[in-house]
Amino acid sequence: MKLTHIRNATLVVEYAGKTILVDPFFAEKGSLPPFPNTPNQDMNNPTVDLPVKVEDLSKADAVIVTHLHADHFDDAAKQILQKETPVFAQNEADAKVIQEAGFQHVSVLGDRSDFEGIQLSKTAGHHGKGEIEERMGAVCGVVFKHQDEQTLYIAGDTIWCDEVEAVLKEVQPDVIVLNAGAAQFLEGGPIIMDQHDVQKVIDTAPSATVVAVHLEALNHCVLTRDQLKTHIPDEKLLVPEDGEAYTF
Repeated sequence: MKLTHIRNATLVVEYAGKTILVDPFFAEKGSLPPFPNTPNQDMNNPTVDLPVKVEDLSKADAVIVTHLHADHFDDAAKQILQKETPVFAQNEADAKVIQEAGFQHVSVLGDRSDFEGIQLSKTAGHHGKGEIEERMGAVCGVVFKHQDEQTLYIAGDTIWCDEVEAVLKEVQPDVIVLNAGAAQFLEGGPIIMDQHDVQKVIDTAPSATVVAVHLEALNHCVLTRDQLKTHIPDEKLLVPEDGEAYTF
C-alpha cells in the first residue's frame, strides 16, 4: 500500500490496485473562519495550503467520508469531486446528505463492506467525552483488508477509548493512521487524540507502524508535529508533512 497524507485528515490510500480518497477537505487556505469557542481565534481555516492540485485528488476510484464535519467533507469537495465516484458513509443519515449533494453511488459502511475486492470494515470511536461528544456527533474509522496487502486501520476523529483498543487487539493492524492534533474547545478535553493517546496506541500495538495526521491545519489543533515527535521518539511513529507519502 501507499499512503499519501494530503492535509488535516485527508488521505490518499493506494491499496490492492485501487485509489481511495479519505475525508476530502479542499478549501483554500484561510477561506473559512476559525472554529468558535476554540483556541487561536485569530487564525482562519485551513491554516495551510493544499500541497497538491484538487484535480489530482478528484481522480480517486472511491471516497470514504468518516463523518460530515466541514474539515472532513467540505463544500469545495462536494463541488469538485466527480458525482459518479462511489462514496462510503458511516450511516444512513450521512449517506442521505451526501446523496443530496449530487453523489450518485453512496453506500453505508458495515462490518464487512466490499469495494473491488477490498474489505472495508467500519469501526467506532468517541469524538471527545461527555457533553462535547454529544455535540460533535457520531464518527467512524475503517479497517482495510486484502489478501495481497497489510491490514490498515484508519481510526478517524476519536480519542483513545475501549473501541479503539478492541480494534487494535482483535484486528492487529499492520499500519494505523491516527488523527492526533489534540483539537479542543476552550472547555473540556481533546476531541481527537493527543500525544498521550498516541502513546497508548503504540503501547497496545507495538508491532504496528503508526502514522499521525490531523496536525497543524486548523486553528483548534494545538499539538504540533515537533511536540508529538519530541514526546514519542519512537521509530514506529511516522509524522508526515503535508504531501508526504509512505509505501508499506
